Amino acid sequence: MARYWDLVISEQRIEGVAWSYASPTASFADIRDYFAFYPDPLDACCVDGEVVTPQPGKFYGGWITGHESGPFKGVPGSQFW
Repeated sequence: MARYWDLVISEQRIEGVAWSYASPTASFADIRDYFAFYPDPLDACCVDGEVVTPQPGKFYGGWITGHESGPFKGVPGSQFW
């Protein structure tokens, strides 16, 4: 089960912008206690200096760079891929 986190910068609060897993299943044990961020509500998120494109749909937290190619889940009609 994921735990969702808010980000507070000065007087601004962005609710549910990050998530973590305190007790992931065994196959995901390596991500225990790490934070993952949705890039969409933030001004910019970068990987090696490249600004990422948020994965479509605002539900998924994917960070798309020039190194990935789609199709990407989140566009209309991709709910049950």
